[in-house]
Amino acid sequence: MQRKTLAALFMGVALSAALVHTPAMASSHSEAPGTSKDRLADDTDLYAWVANDAPDAVTIVGNWVPLIEPNSGPNFASFDDNATYYMNVDNVGDAKKHVRFEFSFATTRQNQGTFLYNTGVVSSLTDPDLNVRQTWTLKRIDVDTNQETVLGSGQVAPYFVGPVSMPDYASLAQAAIQTLPGGYKVFVGPRDDPFFVDLAAVFDLLSLRPGEAGRGRAAAFERAIHGGSGTGGTAVDGVGGYNVMSIVLQVPKTRLTRDGSAPDPARGNNVIGLWDTAERAKNAVINGDGTMTFSGPEQQVSRLGMPLVNEIVIPLGKKDFFNASEPANDVANFGAFVVDPEPAKLLHALFGINVPPAPRNDLVAVFATGVPGLNQPPNVAPGEMLRLNMAIPPAAKPSRFGVLAGDVAGFPNGRRLADDVVDIELRVAMGALLDPASAPSGTLAFTDGAFVDATFFDESFPYLRTPIPGSPSDLNDGN
Repeated sequence: MQRKTLAALFMGVALSAALVHTPAMASSHSEAPGTSKDRLADDTDLYAWVANDAPDAVTIVGNWVPLIEPNSGPNFASFDDNATYYMNVDNVGDAKKHVRFEFSFATTRQNQGTFLYNTGVVSSLTDPDLNVRQTWTLKRIDVDTNQETVLGSGQVAPYFVGPVSMPDYASLAQAAIQTLPGGYKVFVGPRDDPFFVDLAAVFDLLSLRPGEAGRGRAAAFERAIHGGSGTGGTAVDGVGGYNVMSIVLQVPKTRLTRDGSAPDPARGNNVIGLWDTAERAKNAVINGDGTMTFSGPEQQVSRLGMPLVNEIVIPLGKKDFFNASEPANDVANFGAFVVDPEPAKLLHALFGINVPPAPRNDLVAVFATGVPGLNQPPNVAPGEMLRLNMAIPPAAKPSRFGVLAGDVAGFPNGRRLADDVVDIELRVAMGALLDPASAPSGTLAFTDGAFVDATFFDESFPYLRTPIPGSPSDLNDGN
């Protein structure tokens, strides 16, 4: 029973994301050979939803730089000055980018003669003791009119070195929030990684550990460090205890619709598709002094719409190609891996799971085109991305199972921080969303056992939790 449940998890994540003519989920930690060697350009997750405290805007969260160990000094994690980071929007439904939000970065060091990130207690973003500082510039690119507009700039929240160096880190993070002309709101900086999955069990020959990490993310992390066998027992959140670099962008809905008016199903302007990318200059030269010089046109090196697709569905020889590709080309480039995926064959052979036969057209609506009547735009072209119906208001009582539980404000209609995409995709792949009557017995019990609820996150911008500090709060209490 244990291996059968995990097998279903593996199949669900792989199939539900993959069988959409292309990947379509939202978790991408070390998913491809190229990005595993280029951590600062590797996007890990994408979220988009209508927040309770900002009902006239869409909140977009893009996370990059996976599995940041909090104790990572003296060169703490940051965005890369030599990469460009994008949030891409399809507001037409043709699987092409029409609006791009471009973030570029610049780092300065106030004192080059010290190894220290900070030379004393930091009380503000301009504190002389904050030695290493990074700034961002946000540009909006309207692709159809070839118009580029600088929306504003600001400072990246510093890395949380520890409570001695930064006794009021929350204030530093709040000071990094910028409200820009046009109603845009921006936060950039390190955050506690919001994704949750029993990652080790999935890749350790599908050795699922039944149970709930749930609200005990911290407890699960402690178990992982201080004891417990590798198999059996309670599920462990594999990314708990790590940080990511986050961009949180809040955009008025009228600045996302194709006609500039409020989202209205009658106008057909209410659904958008989103995906993240990172790009680098094609030419890199290592100089004699150890520095590097970059030149030439940009090349996309990372891409993410929905989760675990490139990790599990796309074969090793195509993973870097996927990261360099566009959603509009997904059917031609990756369709063969999606409609008849390798994981489904393995799960049937190894565990006897009666996976629905190929081609899995039932999942195309969920992951490639959007679900009719929910988040499918008119005259849609299939392509892997996160689709959001902006006309649907926030749920009064959100469920971590989103649409499966009747909560149409949740995944796969966009994605909120607490949506359990692993379990949702697992169950959708087994037929629980489009045809519950045909789903194999026990479908609604399939789980990886790792989840958090909405109380884990903040109720106000930027919503993600404070990053885990480099040194513990009890550093000087003798424990």
